[in-house]
Amino acid sequence: MNTKLLGALVVLVVGGAVVGAAVTGFGPAPGGDSGTPAPTPESTGTVYDGSGGGDGSTATADAPPFSFGIDSIEECGQTCRDVTATLYNDQETDASDVTVYTQMYAGNSTSSDDRVWSGTERVGSMAASGEHTSTNRVELTLGEASQVQNEDGWVTVVTTVETADKTVTFKERRQVI
Repeated sequence: MNTKLLGALVVLVVGGAVVGAAVTGFGPAPGGDSGTPAPTPESTGTVYDGSGGGDGSTATADAPPFSFGIDSIEECGQTCRDVTATLYNDQETDASDVTVYTQMYAGNSTSSDDRVWSGTERVGSMAASGEHTSTNRVELTLGEASQVQNEDGWVTVVTTVETADKTVTFKERRQVI
């Protein structure tokens, strides 16, 4: 595989996946895990298509109760990025027992055979209109990057935010190369 293409692929895949993934602490960094995924709870509400890329402003009745923002992405190797991201509680009430699960799949599939990345972060409590920022190391193996390339550069990212009283899921599909 061409190393320049691989480097570009990783930049784009990581950049595309970090909408939810950075908040969840993926990769070998503490709080993350690229190995066996934790079971993801079923959504008790709407599955939101798109990134949920809000700015932390208060949600409307139709808006998701949480949103994400990417603060920075820094290279830490050819297939590695340190990502700083923020999860916003867009509700007017506190959220307790917040856990974020993110899974990234090669292509348009959400089959476990196509999963190239997954992780979980227990955030804990978030104040109304509060935010949680974390920096995490995100890495793809050469095999994972190749799997995405074999799907014409398409990935599907599914991020589930579970709280004590609700579970919402964000699903985004994007072409990263």
